[in-house]
Amino acid sequence: MAPTGSKSIAEILEEARARLVRLGPAETDAAIRDGAILIDIRPAAQRAEHGEIPGAVIIERNVLEWRLDPRSDARLPFADDYDLQVIITCQEGYTSSLAAASLQDLGLHRATDLAGGFRAWREAGLPTTTA
Repeated sequence: MAPTGSKSIAEILEEARARLVRLGPAETDAAIRDGAILIDIRPAAQRAEHGEIPGAVIIERNVLEWRLDPRSDARLPFADDYDLQVIITCQEGYTSSLAAASLQDLGLHRATDLAGGFRAWREAGLPTTTA
């Protein structure tokens, strides 16, 4: 029996996605051309197996918040503004939703994710590197 007050991962995902304005592959491509930063949080093994999106910044999930929080001593140089538009991608668009919601909790109010993840990007015929 689940502890009182606990939520299932499906409920947590639903709550995260309710806060996001998720972008499809074409919308993500347009946003990148307008200056958004695409962040790929997939582990190295997935990127090696499936390929990558050219120009995506690789930040594995376990260090994402530290690299993008403008208050963090471990932040990346471009992560110095709470108005930064970041789009998170994972393989299929589940983990990226949770990650984007976590970034919003840090104050990055424009954080969102690529609906369908890398798989949707590739299926839309957008550029990828070969695996």
